[in-house]
Amino acid sequence: MFYMTFWSLLPPIIAIALALITKEVYTSLFVGIIAGGLLYSNFSFEGTITHAFNDGIVASVADPYNVGILVFLVILGVMVMLMNKAGGSAAFGRWASSHIKTRAGAQIATIALGVLIFIDDYFNCLTVGSVMRPVSDKSKISRAKLAYLIDATAAPVCIIAPVSSWAAAVSSYVEDGNGLALFIRAIPFNFYALLTIIMMVFLALTNMDYGPMAKHEKNAREKGDIFSGMKGLSDSANDKANPKGIVADLVVPIIILITACVIGMIYSGGFFDGESFIDAFSNSDASVGLMLGSAVTLVITVVYYLIRRVLTFKEITESIPEGFKSMVPAILILTFAWSLKAMTDSLGAKEYVEMLVTNSASGFKSFLPAIVFLIAVGLSFSTGTSWGTFGILIPITLGVFPLTDPLGVVCVSACMAGAVCGDHCSPISDTTIMASAGAQCDHVTHVSTQLPYALTVAGVSFVAYIVAGFVPNAVIALPIAIVLMIGTLFVMRKIMKPA
Repeated sequence: MFYMTFWSLLPPIIAIALALITKEVYTSLFVGIIAGGLLYSNFSFEGTITHAFNDGIVASVADPYNVGILVFLVILGVMVMLMNKAGGSAAFGRWASSHIKTRAGAQIATIALGVLIFIDDYFNCLTVGSVMRPVSDKSKISRAKLAYLIDATAAPVCIIAPVSSWAAAVSSYVEDGNGLALFIRAIPFNFYALLTIIMMVFLALTNMDYGPMAKHEKNAREKGDIFSGMKGLSDSANDKANPKGIVADLVVPIIILITACVIGMIYSGGFFDGESFIDAFSNSDASVGLMLGSAVTLVITVVYYLIRRVLTFKEITESIPEGFKSMVPAILILTFAWSLKAMTDSLGAKEYVEMLVTNSASGFKSFLPAIVFLIAVGLSFSTGTSWGTFGILIPITLGVFPLTDPLGVVCVSACMAGAVCGDHCSPISDTTIMASAGAQCDHVTHVSTQLPYALTVAGVSFVAYIVAGFVPNAVIALPIAIVLMIGTLFVMRKIMKPA
């Protein structure tokens, strides 16, 4: 009765609305899961409980890909705890304080680090967060702003990086081994990702903020209240900095982690079985690669700290449960978010959206990139997943346009940009959740402060896709998009009251 209808999108809509109204994420997600169970079972009590728990929560936690991501998060939590206890984060904070003198400098450094760590969005969020928290705190940057900078350099950077888990995911949806080539051709048309980077740099250099973020930044700048009265996540490991810690105690593990994760990903793609580097990355399993890479890094880091004598074996073992505990809120939200996605899948949300796109494709050919962008935003926002949106819309787009059609490339890029935009806005997105965890910022605060910024870029991107639909040439469309973005920001700076 509810399958493949608008009702299939109701569970995530309920969860998102409740999260924004009540400011309570766990209960909101759980209510959304139960709503999905009710619709699926046609309001049967037994069917609702069975579907919500067996087919939802248990199935999501038991999924091998999800388990790999959870293991990666736990290991990363332990790594962050070890780096903090060893004094590496504090040492980097002291070094950065002597070199970064302005709030703009701290924000640009955060953006630069986020761009450099382009392999995977989860890795990006937690690593950039742990490294830049001490620096941003000393520069009186609100945790809400830090969470935005982390989130905006996670998925938007990964989706324009050919060597990333996201490129591998997108490539997997294209047949005949042309996935990576199509991905690279689509990069100049990925307006949302490119314009987000421009917007971040503009905000940092001009010290302009608007919406709820302006209040948080004002409190941080004038009162030193980086949380604006909201409760932040615990950061007790930084309370007593290890005097033996040096910058290398932070930098060395991160370099090893990046290297090991790259090796882990190409290993999962068959590089050591004779595949080329590009093919191995295209075929890689991000869950396996990140899990193996982080596990190897943890072992090497423990040995490194023992040799350096900055931590005792007892302190290292104590960090394991502490690191796990620091990731529990993120793991709980992720589990519920995955379960909610399972509910929408069981109600035929993918098929419903596919039907809408297919029916509207013929009559609006030049407007199709903008339409695909909006549909991708809505689907990704409702389900909290970019990758699922890729899987639905990219095959449909390629069915409408051949690979040789420039408009097809624009539409594929619009799909990727819209998916990232929806992911960026959604409170149930795993990347958004990870950004909150990385900045140790209240999750609903992060979502509400980030939303006006994301919607601004989305509006400009939508207009740019209308232009690209009529002129599918990156040399013309991209400069127009950049001028529109900068012009919009200058206009907003004129009409907005200074923070």
